[in-house]
Amino acid sequence: MKLVFKYFPNLTEDQIYKFEQLESLYQDWNLKINVVSRKDIDELYLRHVLHALGIAKVISFNDGSKILDVGTGGGFPGIPLAILFPECSFHLVDSIAKKLKVVDEVVQGLGLANVKTTHSRVEDIDGKYDFIVSRAVAAMPTFVHWVKGKIAKQQNNDLKNGILYLKGGDLSEELKDYRTTTIYNLSDYFSEDFYETKKVVHLPLKYRG
Repeated sequence: MKLVFKYFPNLTEDQIYKFEQLESLYQDWNLKINVVSRKDIDELYLRHVLHALGIAKVISFNDGSKILDVGTGGGFPGIPLAILFPECSFHLVDSIAKKLKVVDEVVQGLGLANVKTTHSRVEDIDGKYDFIVSRAVAAMPTFVHWVKGKIAKQQNNDLKNGILYLKGGDLSEELKDYRTTTIYNLSDYFSEDFYETKKVVHLPLKYRG
């Protein structure tokens, strides 16, 4: 939790409380339904919570923004972002039901009113969103295909509507066909070694009616 406060010192009391609750909620539920590895549970704030909040170093979502989290797994990056941006709505989607069971319990335990979950493949989700976030669930060309037609027309933020993708390593081959991407190195924001190769990729996508 100190890590979160180190980089996000202006949290409200409610946000601090919710971030603090994350560890015990995940430890409790992970014993029943394993969604996060043991090592990652022990380093939850470094490897999951702060990693998710890397997106918040790239953009501060304006109130009313709608965000879709694809392949949310145990609720990342959606849940930490939902705590940080309580006036935005987050739709967390995963095709594996047991993972969403944990997400639902954590959301309920935190009392997060701005999160909804759906057990589905993303291709079957209707709706338009300002941003689609994810943690490296597929190569970018595959991911772009999955989320086609899900970007809202109205621009509500400084960054253009599109994908915000948490990825690591060398992305030159994967992104060679996407000239409009911007890559943000998380090592520019976070000093921990874990973030040396971690990035946020922003790919603007055009609205398709």
